[in-house]
Amino acid sequence: MRRVLPLLGPALVAGVAYLDPGNVAANMTAGARYGYLLVWVVILGNLIAWLVQYLSAKLGIATGRSLPQLIGERTANPWMRRAYWAQAELVAIATDVAEVIGGAVALQLLFGLPLVLGGLITAIVSLGILMIQNRSGARIFEWIIIALLIVIAVGFGIGVVVAPPTADGFFGGLVPRFTDLGSLLLATSILGATIMPHAIYAHSALTRDRFGVVDAGAARTRVLRATRVDVTIALVVAGTVNLAMLLVGASTLSGITGDLSLNQIFLVLGTTLGPAIAFLFALGLLASGLASTSVGAYAGAEVMSGLLKIRVSLMTRRAITVIPAVVILAFGVNPLWALIFSQVVLSFGIPFALIPLIHFTRKASLMGSAVNTTTTTVLAVASAAIVTALNVALVVITLAQALGSSINV
Repeated sequence: MRRVLPLLGPALVAGVAYLDPGNVAANMTAGARYGYLLVWVVILGNLIAWLVQYLSAKLGIATGRSLPQLIGERTANPWMRRAYWAQAELVAIATDVAEVIGGAVALQLLFGLPLVLGGLITAIVSLGILMIQNRSGARIFEWIIIALLIVIAVGFGIGVVVAPPTADGFFGGLVPRFTDLGSLLLATSILGATIMPHAIYAHSALTRDRFGVVDAGAARTRVLRATRVDVTIALVVAGTVNLAMLLVGASTLSGITGDLSLNQIFLVLGTTLGPAIAFLFALGLLASGLASTSVGAYAGAEVMSGLLKIRVSLMTRRAITVIPAVVILAFGVNPLWALIFSQVVLSFGIPFALIPLIHFTRKASLMGSAVNTTTTTVLAVASAAIVTALNVALVVITLAQALGSSINV
């Protein structure tokens, strides 16, 4: 443990992506609307995320380059690189929408600030966190994010201790099934919020920045072993908290009728579980918005640098990507549903990150001794297929219903 502990950190930073405000919206809405039905989706998403994040970290350790860098280097056609960047940038903007909105709502719940002002404050504070990373290095940035992660875990996890789920409901939710288009939409949203594309891009860059190229041999073996521990801790924390969100939604919010909102969730938690639990929920939401938007901006800058060979100042990038979130807040769109649909956008970006990741990590000429085993590659391909199939099913069923067809899910 003495040899492993100093190497931990990158996965915990990337793991913040699995506890962003989009996760709150998707998981608590799933619990409120469908009870324990989608428990299996949270667990499946967490298992897939473990494999994906380990592959991303391993890529950075073995090559000393991030996934966006490798895609940029090995895509000769400039228009293909630009097209790939465009979809990745759309995903980055969707990420920012979720995180800035979450921070804005939290500030309104805690201090009564207007949503637009809260969104701007969230963006500015996250920029300050990123500037610390630029000036003080990766280790200080990791400690700040880990501190916020602890606040997030307590804020969102305490509710399930106060209002534990029923055993029958929980175990019944382990059976994979959907009941209607709404449950499929929320399942896609949960996967998008769990296996986030920007976390895949970021993790390879975080290990590159932390370790550089680690030559094959005892040093690489030690770093990879530590990385597996790092990813496991990060995903156990994230998976437990995500599951707690859904379970609290199922046990506490199932009686809510009409449109659900984060303000409603806050009020119901305060009424049923006590004001302290509601306060911790809002505090967790704020920490979630600040931490995840910092990691999202880091990933977005890496994508632009790796694919377009362009480095834009963090201030400029933050100003551009925060605009859609501020516009949504200004026009009074229900923040909860804006968060859910932003996660669906993220879900559609997952295959674009997963497929190149699988391709690179199975190449012995690139990875050397860290190349995937056949079993690892098969599991990764199956994971990509599951996510892609859910996305395709969502599109087909939505179009069919729009055209007046009747399809049973």
